[in-house]
Amino acid sequence: MSDDPYGDRGNKDASITNPKGGSTAHPVKKGGKATASPGGPFLIGDTMTGGYGKGPDILHDCTVSVDPGEIAVIVGPNGAGKSTAMKAIFGMLDVRQGHVRLDGEDITALSPQDRVAKGMGFVPQTSNIFTSLTVEENLEMGAFIRRDDFSGTMAQVYDLFPILKEKRNQAAGELSGGQRQQVAVGRALMTQPKVLMLDEPTAGVSPIVMDELFDRIIEVARTGIPILMVEQNARQALEIADKGYVLVQGRNAYTGTGKELLADPEVRKSFLGG
Repeated sequence: MSDDPYGDRGNKDASITNPKGGSTAHPVKKGGKATASPGGPFLIGDTMTGGYGKGPDILHDCTVSVDPGEIAVIVGPNGAGKSTAMKAIFGMLDVRQGHVRLDGEDITALSPQDRVAKGMGFVPQTSNIFTSLTVEENLEMGAFIRRDDFSGTMAQVYDLFPILKEKRNQAAGELSGGQRQQVAVGRALMTQPKVLMLDEPTAGVSPIVMDELFDRIIEVARTGIPILMVEQNARQALEIADKGYVLVQGRNAYTGTGKELLADPEVRKSFLGG
């Protein structure tokens, strides 16, 4: 049996990205933090403490990391600071203590725009497509920072999301919720990101569409792109996760592989409904 956790699913063409570094697994720890792979995790928000503007701290000594080819999932109850942790890594709020590092470089002081130029792809939960533009125009907008021929990347996006090729001339606002999310992810992939961050990609979709989106996310990870994802559907997200972080009140409550967290009695009782 193959050691590949994703089996034969997914596009194996890694040229859509430029990943580096190694992959790690982590035992379940109460209050645990990421254990660095040799040379350190590819992307890490390390012991982050911070909040919005002059407001109180929302994150407290919070650590989240992901390596190439991994899916790392942040879960927890409402108000736990999941999306806040994601936004801190993307530079959308003040990190008053701690650091954010990408491919060994400290990017804590960079703006979100500069982080995109460094290789971050971020898909927010809402308002993540241009509804009046066609699917293909949305993808073209994703290539705004590129000066090379991006037609090959667009072909790869269409290979990952065949429905988008079928509907490429249709206004994105006319698509279903799941198809819109595919457009948003595809647009982020057009930048050839080194890491892809998804903020609740299955919010508001049906269980069937959620399963389809998770399958597409697995396919993207299969290309080698590290994926950091915030998800409210904790059980389903942990089932596809290489590593998971359970946050409570802005702190790391549990850290481990997806399988280990699903099997942990405390995690199951407190966060997964038993």
